[in-house]
Amino acid sequence: MTRPVLRVGFVPGVEPDRFVRRWRAGRRPAFLETVPVPVSTQREALTREDVDMCFVRMPLPSEDLHLIPLWEERPMIVVGTESVLSLHDELTEADLAEETEIPADGPDDAAQRVAVVASGVGFTRLPMSLARLHHRKDVVHRPLTDADPTRIALAWPRAADDDLRQEFVGVVRGRTPRSSR
Repeated sequence: MTRPVLRVGFVPGVEPDRFVRRWRAGRRPAFLETVPVPVSTQREALTREDVDMCFVRMPLPSEDLHLIPLWEERPMIVVGTESVLSLHDELTEADLAEETEIPADGPDDAAQRVAVVASGVGFTRLPMSLARLHHRKDVVHRPLTDADPTRIALAWPRAADDDLRQEFVGVVRGRTPRSSR
């Protein structure tokens, strides 16, 4: 008999390695496969059953999903190394008042926005994980101290809840094979 496969998606900036290691360290009833999922299709990946579960960036409509909020991502400002803003250790909204913002055109355009600010034009806002993911030699990122963080959550369809998914939830929450709920 072949073991089932649990497909877990993750959006850019999420690094599922620690959960994969925990899963593989135990005697689990299924193989674990990780699947990169663009933020723009995180909801559809669950609906189409491209993945069984997904680490998603909030907000996400969740009336038919289980959602477990996991961690917050610190908001960052990304600027070119030649920008005066790069001289600050951290920034506030007041520091940005006279500067040009490169706004998001869509949920998957972080790399393009970083390329624009690298050319010396303005700044852009990104969660810390995306600022690190798209880091280049010609940009820096600084914390934005007075902005709300974004949140990462684990999501899966309510209709598809089962013991296998619950076992992965336990892994994400830090339970070991010998601990109880």
